[in-house]
Amino acid sequence: MSPISYPKNPNSSKNGKIYRSACRMCHGGCSALVHVNNSKVVKIKGDPEFPLNRGKLCVKGMASIDQLYNPNRLKHPLKRVGQRGEGKWKQISWDEALDAIVNKIQEIKEEFGVESIAIGQGTGRHHYRHVVRFAHALGTPNWCEPGAAQCFHPRINAGGITYGDLPICDYYGDVNPACLLVWGHNPLVTGPDGETQFKVRDCIKRGTKLIVVDPRETETAKKADIWLQIRPGTDDALALSMIHVITQEGIYDRDFVNEWTVGFDQLAERVRSCTPEWAEKITWIPADKIKESARLFANTRPASVEWGVAIEHTPNCFQTVRAVALLPGITGNIDIPGGWILGMRVIDDIPILLDNLTDEMKEKRLGADRYKLLSGRNAPFPSAHIPTLMKAIRTGKPYPVKAFLNFGNNTLATYANAKQAYETLLRLDFLSVMDLYMTPTAELADIVLPAASWLEVDEVVGLPFRSYNFALIQQKVIQIGECRQDEEVLIDLARRLNLAVGIESLEDLYNTQLKKLGITFDELKEKGFLSVPMRYRKFEERGFNTPSGKVELYSSIMEKYGYDPLPYYQEPPESPLSTPELAQDYPLILTTGGRTPYYFHSEYRQIPSLREKHPAPLVEINPRTADELDIRDGEWVWIQTVRGRIKQRARLAKGIHPRVVHIEHGWWFPEEPGPEHGIWNSNANILTNNAPPYDPAMGTYQLRALLCKIYKVDG
Repeated sequence: MSPISYPKNPNSSKNGKIYRSACRMCHGGCSALVHVNNSKVVKIKGDPEFPLNRGKLCVKGMASIDQLYNPNRLKHPLKRVGQRGEGKWKQISWDEALDAIVNKIQEIKEEFGVESIAIGQGTGRHHYRHVVRFAHALGTPNWCEPGAAQCFHPRINAGGITYGDLPICDYYGDVNPACLLVWGHNPLVTGPDGETQFKVRDCIKRGTKLIVVDPRETETAKKADIWLQIRPGTDDALALSMIHVITQEGIYDRDFVNEWTVGFDQLAERVRSCTPEWAEKITWIPADKIKESARLFANTRPASVEWGVAIEHTPNCFQTVRAVALLPGITGNIDIPGGWILGMRVIDDIPILLDNLTDEMKEKRLGADRYKLLSGRNAPFPSAHIPTLMKAIRTGKPYPVKAFLNFGNNTLATYANAKQAYETLLRLDFLSVMDLYMTPTAELADIVLPAASWLEVDEVVGLPFRSYNFALIQQKVIQIGECRQDEEVLIDLARRLNLAVGIESLEDLYNTQLKKLGITFDELKEKGFLSVPMRYRKFEERGFNTPSGKVELYSSIMEKYGYDPLPYYQEPPESPLSTPELAQDYPLILTTGGRTPYYFHSEYRQIPSLREKHPAPLVEINPRTADELDIRDGEWVWIQTVRGRIKQRARLAKGIHPRVVHIEHGWWFPEEPGPEHGIWNSNANILTNNAPPYDPAMGTYQLRALLCKIYKVDG
């Protein structure tokens, strides 16, 4: 291990103590200094010594105290006393709550088998791997979360089968990326890890050339040297045509390709017909712009890709991600200063105990027989396929699923086809939910558990996510009510169930994580964070962690699984081209998922300091389209697909195509009466589609590029 760098400790002041910790108001990554006085958090500031955010916090991070002391937080375990969804509750003790969960687990396990118990969760916070760990310790293969097939896991898997790991942009050395290809992402506003927005902003100030692929003229697109205004759902065609330009014009990195890749000739042949002129008809991007972008990316070194969730929302998800991922590979921008780098992995992951499942149980994972990269026995990070799981709850096929233990996920706001998700949850024999607030999903539960906020949590945070060039402390500084850390509850359940594994203390797990650095969790608390110097071209020492030891442009793993080893184009199943008859009644293309600075998916709408800045959901419409429909800026409008309709406020924007509209996702209204809390008013997932066809490898369904119509709300 290379020499370790330590920061200076923050000084305690006469007004109390200062703790260094990691903000987790999003997936997390920003180091924060937490000021505590008389057992109360009084101030939170960005940590000026941490290299990723250098004293900056986003608006969500600055609202952490409002979250911590929000009067609407759950503070005690609750038991349902009325009918499911009636909203009647009784406060109970932790022992009563956990005993109720344990008794139900044992009852269902004995009658139906442990696979009839599903474990769910939301975004990748502190408890993410612990939830998976508990599922495997229990013996069920059926854990899930919405992002496994729709957000980030396709990129992780594509990175793994192509490069042996997930590459990330190099913002961490002395060399600035000379060119950033930002694809389906708006990092100047928000990102999966909060620090990304600060790093991209710094790059632009230093002169980085910017190519942005987005159907909307986002804040990042406004800064771009080239903005590619793509038709939603056609990213695969654009990526293939850029590969065509680079290979046909010979502007790829010949030395790197010859020595460190396999399958270049097959890839070049695959894209031979994918000309910019071909792509123009599909993507709506002029052929000359495609050529200009491909040449700029290939000829500007070092170059890197900063990609977002938008490319993971159609049933050709995995091949789309693969096509984008190959661009840095063929241009030789892998693991070089300022390029697309492979991380240092200074800490180990929490083990997910996958070996605790028998091969027979792995084969029972819902979706394992079809979606081998998502659910298969040998998948890198296997999870159940959500539509298949939900169908099993409703129909009992291929076997019944009777219980759902849900940690930090508002299912009704975050699962596609929300009406069907509601009907599904009502079919369960048992539902438990652990969350910060009483959400519309928690209102359907039998047991509700109060979760800790990030200021009440101990964790070792590896940053950037999956690369782990830094180890950062997150530490508990306060206790609110009877709120508990999810991980502690999962360990408690494992012990009460007398499980053989998954019963270690958190401190033991964290010490194991830090072992290669030679320090303990308590010592990390004292140091705050640590890092090691970045090393580049690591593949020259040990090759790439792929079957061939090289970058696999032609994927042997995909071929082994029976999938196409090369990326290809596929039109979304619902689109003006695929379903022209539907387009007659629903003439507009619907995209969703764009972020705002104030919310993280379905979170924080009950925090006044954030809500007042963004009080209502917005649908973005081109002024020309709005004029044709007699819609004025700020008016409430209906957005309707074949699955239902919702209303949002119109925001007229010239930077969106006249045939495209964008809606905000994650909306519910905590201030409205329970048990529904306005979940059916503006929820984007009432409109989304979880029906087949699914991505052959990842089981992804269509969340964007759908067809819709818009009209005014009367009154």
